[in-house]
Amino acid sequence: MDWFIRVVKGAIMALGFILPGLSGGVLAAILGLYERIIRFLAHLRERFRVDFPFFIPIGIGGVLGLVLLSRPLGWAYENFQVAVLWGFAGVIVGTIPALWRTAAEQTARSGSDWAWLLGSLIVSLGGFFALREASGNVPANFVGFLLAGAIIGLSVLIPGLSTSNLLIILGLYHPMLDGFALNDGVTQSVVHVFLPIALGAVIILPLFSKVVELAIDRAHSRFYHVIIGLVLASTIMILVPLMREATPDDEAIVYAGVSAGQFAVAGVLVVLGLGLGLLMGHLEGKHKQAAVAAGVPDDGHG
Repeated sequence: MDWFIRVVKGAIMALGFILPGLSGGVLAAILGLYERIIRFLAHLRERFRVDFPFFIPIGIGGVLGLVLLSRPLGWAYENFQVAVLWGFAGVIVGTIPALWRTAAEQTARSGSDWAWLLGSLIVSLGGFFALREASGNVPANFVGFLLAGAIIGLSVLIPGLSTSNLLIILGLYHPMLDGFALNDGVTQSVVHVFLPIALGAVIILPLFSKVVELAIDRAHSRFYHVIIGLVLASTIMILVPLMREATPDDEAIVYAGVSAGQFAVAGVLVVLGLGLGLLMGHLEGKHKQAAVAAGVPDDGHG
């Protein structure tokens, strides 16, 4: 059952790579995998025998999630954009209490922590807004998908950094989804999409993982308050439409023409998403308590 749960977690993490506004790092933190991923990447040689088998089902779930979910999620996003994005915003908001508790696990919350949270929120909002309002396309070739892989790797290491938002701006989002959905055939997708994306992620992850681990060890509370600011900023950006004139390649939320019935569905999905997020946080809290009771550290050191 634990192996199957990790497969499911991997599939959920895949959503962070294919849905605009979501972050693989945020979902990893929500699912209780973030710190273990960071410590595994920062100490590959020492932790390989223990952590590599642990992450195998997560990797399988991630690949299955990308292949199986890309097409239906792409269809739902194109046809019911407002409802889908509001639903996922509800999930993210529902998980914030769990991150809030994690931020104060080691030290009491202080005024400095609040300053870091607010600073992170303001800077992130400004950065995300400026980036989204800009425009530019990168060719959807091997080099372009290598860049996409590097961005995916950074989104795992930096919770709140949305892979899809960046790839939309660069013009790589739809080509990536087509590749994940195997629309051009298995061989074509593996060679031209999966392989360069995997290489880009493999290159970037070890380079920055030690920096993130150092931040967790030396400034745990501040680091997680920065994450909360990033999560709030990315959630807000999901729901804010473009200020400039949209182009055919833009994927930002559009409220024009949305009916009252669609808004009602979006409201229901917000509530359901909020409940799901709270449930995920509750289950993760119970998992941590069980791990502590069994004498097994749940902070990635075990």
